[in-house]
Amino acid sequence: MGSRTKNNTNFTGMKVDKALVDKLANLSKLTFDADEEKAIEQNLTDMLNFVGKLDELDVTGVEPLIYVNPELNVMRADEPKMEITKQEALKNAPLADSDYFKVPKVLRKK
Repeated sequence: MGSRTKNNTNFTGMKVDKALVDKLANLSKLTFDADEEKAIEQNLTDMLNFVGKLDELDVTGVEPLIYVNPELNVMRADEPKMEITKQEALKNAPLADSDYFKVPKVLRKK
């Protein structure tokens, strides 16, 4: 792997420091000891610098990629077919009558 960056400033100019690691730890409900915090600071800086390498690419004349798949709106014909019978669908329902799923009321009358 490449050499480790000594300072904690990455390509965006964003400072990866103890305060950022503490904030991320709090948001993710994780705790780290001092050695782990230092390692995380360095790893975050390395990741952002790696992504920053994209700024070095010459993208003149390259169209932005909007869709990974070149096919747009490929849809199948809407053909009704009986995949499962009514009885098969209702047999695993917690509550059902002969034709319908029964669900608890969620709206109350005023």
